[in-house]
Amino acid sequence: MEDLEIRVAAAHDVPAIVGMLTDDPLGAQRESPDDLGPYLAALERLSADPNQHLVVAVHKDRVVGTLQLTIVPGLSRRGSTRSIIEGVRIHADERGSGLGTRLIEWAIGESRRQGCQLVQLTSDNTRTDAHQFYERLGFSASHVGFKLAL
Repeated sequence: MEDLEIRVAAAHDVPAIVGMLTDDPLGAQRESPDDLGPYLAALERLSADPNQHLVVAVHKDRVVGTLQLTIVPGLSRRGSTRSIIEGVRIHADERGSGLGTRLIEWAIGESRRQGCQLVQLTSDNTRTDAHQFYERLGFSASHVGFKLAL
């Protein structure tokens, strides 16, 4: 993938992003590609926040991957800043091509550029292939995560 471009997501990318979010059993249950309104509103909020970076990977004029990188200043760890990687998705046609590695490497590099001392992410318990992928990239399963739906 020599001509891969990683850039900030725009409104015209939202249908492709939502398509990737729905392209697995978990996403199919919680996403709604028939109504893009909430996604476009979320993109506006993200775009207005300098600590949010929603990016797409584009290959041959087609969106083939996405992720969200959030920069979180904090007091713990001697006032360190961390980043959180969320919503990593690769188009089904591109899985196994190295694109996921390129996106995560971009996120790590951007985290360093932003002065982060730690990069973290979560992955659903059922995504065992993703867990192996992240471990190959140097991440360790060091914490137990909890969520509360509101």
